[in-house]
Amino acid sequence: MDVHVSLADSGDLASRIYRQLADAILDGRLRPGERLPPTRELALRLAVARNTVSVAYERLAAEGFVVARVGAGTFVGTEPVAPRAARARSRSRVAPTGRGVQPRPIWNAVTTATSSVPPPVHDFRVGTPDPGLFPFATWRRLVAGELRASAVRTISGYAETAGHADLRAAIARYVGVSRSVRACADDVLVTQGAQQALDLIGRVLIEPGDSVAVEEPGYPAARLLFRSLGARVVGVPVDDEGLVVSALPDTVRLVYVTPSHQFPLGMPMSPARRASLLEWASHRGAVIVEDDYDSEFRFGDRPLEPLQSLDRTGQVIYVGTFSKTLLPILRLGFLIAPASLRPALRAAKQFTDWHSEYVGQAALARFIDSGELSRHVRRATRVYAERRERIVATLHTEFAEWFDTVPSSAGLHLSARLKPDTAIDIDAVLQRAGASGIAVERLAAYYADGRPQPGLVLGYGRIATDDIAEGLTLLARHFRRP
Repeated sequence: MDVHVSLADSGDLASRIYRQLADAILDGRLRPGERLPPTRELALRLAVARNTVSVAYERLAAEGFVVARVGAGTFVGTEPVAPRAARARSRSRVAPTGRGVQPRPIWNAVTTATSSVPPPVHDFRVGTPDPGLFPFATWRRLVAGELRASAVRTISGYAETAGHADLRAAIARYVGVSRSVRACADDVLVTQGAQQALDLIGRVLIEPGDSVAVEEPGYPAARLLFRSLGARVVGVPVDDEGLVVSALPDTVRLVYVTPSHQFPLGMPMSPARRASLLEWASHRGAVIVEDDYDSEFRFGDRPLEPLQSLDRTGQVIYVGTFSKTLLPILRLGFLIAPASLRPALRAAKQFTDWHSEYVGQAALARFIDSGELSRHVRRATRVYAERRERIVATLHTEFAEWFDTVPSSAGLHLSARLKPDTAIDIDAVLQRAGASGIAVERLAAYYADGRPQPGLVLGYGRIATDDIAEGLTLLARHFRRP
């Protein structure tokens, strides 16, 4: 055999040997009936284990490239294998193009986030907590404890769809104390983050063509999710008191709101507006989805009561997440729904993924019950409060000629609106800033109705406290540049 086999290609050793021999057969460099070296000889030549070569030969034989003859050796097959082999070779490298199979039109307009680009020098992007504040040592200890053989043996099969029993009880106690949410363990359904909670709610409640109201501006991922389920999504304006209830269409079946810390503007919904929204939903039999995504981090007085705790007719589904308080990669969230919806939501969860990851749930239950979550939130809140104060102070000085800061007392971001009659191209400025390593989000990106309000949304979860002043000073220079 004169064919050279190289181990410099990517992939495991057996796959590399298989792939190169298969290519040689398809290209005619190895002819039908030609004998391959014995596995021991080729293994010595390549300085690999004999078993590695044997695995490659077995795969070649299974796919018809070669024939093994007892006592004689391994020979290239004499029957045509090119069409089948070519298909097998292409499958091992790239999936078929599938030009004749297309998704529903809505998916052609959706792009997914990517983390492959290098992080900016000054990162004011929204929605992610500081991983440096996460108590990794404590979390490793808790996860290791749940992975002991004695602990794992207690689970004989799939776990409970609604979630780990201890975690559901811990969540009910925690949100009861911290947010005055009325719930027991049976009311809690553990999900893969808040996004899955919204997906389950939509699957259970939305028929194709139903009207769903979202805030305008608002959370794009919720808007797109409801559209993907066939809903007619209606943007409802937000003012300084929150969602404008009087602008809700009578046909709306479900209303998605962020009343504790409006996303992205940041103001809380006023008590009067909360009462009005609950009355509106009760009168029309509509459901309110209350997304309380990051209100654990508060920098002022005690937060207003959530809609869920004010609800007396069972119209509110409360959604929470640990992605903002802990780490997004943990993918742990929850929803608390009226009893009438619990069986359907649990069934939807089971049909989707059966149950969320079990070890992380068990570790989080111990993390909450030991008081570690509360301690972490207190520590992180002090850090985020200082970052927020620095951003607000700089906005009030270096950016005062262009922007008005939107009052906000919670969360991991704040917004600033461009002042009326200010002639400045924010998109151009932020493009220049991005090229110099400063990442800031546009307020206009959170509008969907074609009448966006220009402004900035500044996150302080990713950026170090000591980097804020330099980052904003550099950003201000880009605004002053002609």
